[in-house]
Amino acid sequence: MMRELPKQYGDKSEALATHFLEQAGFVILERNYFARKLGEVDIIASKDDVLHFIEVKSAKADFDPIYNITPVKLRKVINSAQYYMQTKGLHVVFSIDAMIIRQDKAELIENITL
Repeated sequence: MMRELPKQYGDKSEALATHFLEQAGFVILERNYFARKLGEVDIIASKDDVLHFIEVKSAKADFDPIYNITPVKLRKVINSAQYYMQTKGLHVVFSIDAMIIRQDKAELIENITL
């Protein structure tokens, strides 16, 4: 049996996160949005007139993936979110969220910057 590469595992986790969000009533607007040199946002979604910039984190080991959301990573997501809204001319309420994937179970944590 071939071992899953980290990129494949990450793609699978993002697909699971997307499915979870759609089931929860989110509309997926973008996946893997790259904002020039600022960084990347895994998923941009909308629900109830709020724009959600979602960082997906998963881990295979016992290590909890929530610890992969560092202040540096958070700053990149925030900068990318601001860039996205600026380039699209959007002036809407937004939220920076984390989607934590543990053993194929998804947990959405909203407003992680608070």
